[in-house]
This record gives sequence, C-alpha cells and structure tokens, in this order.
Amino acid sequence: MSYQSFEQILQKCHTEEKEFWQVILEDDMAERNVSLQESMEHMRATWDAMLLAAATYEGNLNSSSGLVGGDGRRMEEYIHSAVTESLCGEYVDTCIAGALQMGESNACMKRIVAAPTAGSCGVLPAVLLPLARAGEADEEAICDALYVAAGFGQVIAARATLAGAEGGCQAEVGAASAMAAAALCHLKGGTPEQCAAAAAMALGNLLGLVCDPVAGLVEVPCIKRNVVGAVNAVSCANMALAGVDYAIPCDEVIDAMGRVGSLLSPDLRETGQGGLAATPTGVRIAERLAEDA
Repeated sequence: MSYQSFEQILQKCHTEEKEFWQVILEDDMAERNVSLQESMEHMRATWDAMLLAAATYEGNLNSSSGLVGGDGRRMEEYIHSAVTESLCGEYVDTCIAGALQMGESNACMKRIVAAPTAGSCGVLPAVLLPLARAGEADEEAICDALYVAAGFGQVIAARATLAGAEGGCQAEVGAASAMAAAALCHLKGGTPEQCAAAAAMALGNLLGLVCDPVAGLVEVPCIKRNVVGAVNAVSCANMALAGVDYAIPCDEVIDAMGRVGSLLSPDLRETGQGGLAATPTGVRIAERLAEDA
C-alpha cells in the first residue's frame, strides 16, 4: 500500500472528499493493477469465506492436541439458555461465541480468513457477523467496512508488524482489534477521525500483550485472546462514536507498539518459552504432547 500513515489517508479523504474505504479501494486498484469490479469481487470473496468458516463450525471437534474444542458451542448454548441471564447483551455474547468458534476452527485445521493473521482470525468476523445476521449491515456495507479494516491493517504492517514472532500478540490480536474497531465505527456512521480514534484506543489497550502459546500451538491462550480483542473492539468503537478521543494519535500508537515489540524478550514472542507457556502446567502439557507425538 502506498500509504505509510493514517494522517496521509485522512488528508486524502478531506482533500478529495472521499470516504476512508474509497481511498483504500482505489489504492488496492492501483497497487494490484485491477479494476474497481475486480477489487470489490476480491473483497466479497473474503467476506464469503468468513461466512463459510462461521457456517461450517463444528462444536463436536477438538484440536489434535485436545486442548481446545467445543467452547464456542458451549457459549452459544449459554446465550440461548433460559436458565441463566448473561452479563452481556446479545450482541456482545454473540461476538464472544463467534470469536471462540473461529479460533477453534483454525486450531482444528478448518478454513479461516487470516485477519490479519491466522492466530487472530476470530476478531474481525466475530464483530461483523452478528450485524449481518441481524440485517443491520448488508454485504455492500460489510465490504466497505472490510476496506476500512484493511487500510488500518496495512498501515500497522508498514509502520510496525503483524507478526507475533516479531511483536508479540499485540501485533496479532492487538492489530485485529484495531482493525475491527475501525470497521465497526465506520459501519455505525463514524467519521474517518473517529475510526482512527477507535483503532488507536483498541491497539493502545492491548499494548504489551505477549505471545506465549502453550506447547507452541496457536490454541492456548490465543483463542480466548481473540474474545478479548473482539470485545475490546466493540467498546472502543462505542467510545469513539460517543465522541471520546484518544490522547495519542493512531500513527504514534502503532509506532509505540513496534517499539514495545522490539523490547519484548524473545521468550515472549511466539517461542512458547515464556509467559503461560512456561508455567508448570504449560510445561507439562508441552511434555505430554511431545511424548504423544
């Protein structure tokens, strides 16, 4: 992507009186040398893949390690249970279930959309799918929001990183949460500045999040962190839409994330040798799986 900052994109939005998503779409056309129709068809295919991944979730499957599986089904059953009353509203509950299900599908080797990575694949669809299912956002609106999310993801990649091995989980779930917050904000009528504020808050809230997969697998704690990323995105989009701003500009938050990532110990960057992976239970799990292999 030709843009290295949100400031550049925001200036383009104002000088040419265009929506944020339009600026990103045109940049995609120029970068990949495709037509408007081809670019939009590619985005629709991405959305279709998210829909298919959600529709083909199997709650009776467990990952080969046995560490995860069925939690998305349990959460969905809890939502529809008349016995207990959830602490959250239906939308947030559904986001939680969706994030769990997409993460489990990834762990069970089913098809998902890396958004922006496989380890953070549950965040973006978790916040968008409930709106689509409820008829609150049609395909066109969703695809526009996905362009917004893509623009934010591309700037994060350009200024910092999207790789857990390089920047920790803040670069994966943190980036996904920022992308989702911006997309939600746009869907609900937010301005480009509000979208940037939502993304800045979402990424800032997860600054310093380490990557510490137990037994080196993208399962524990990764899947539950997708839930955190989704709920964080919702709260940050809501704050931005309410007019709450962030003291640090989005570009500077991304730069800070990149610096924090470089300061993290290698043990806390996807090696499976620090954090939760280094707990006594985490070590025993890794040893058991190594013996079973």
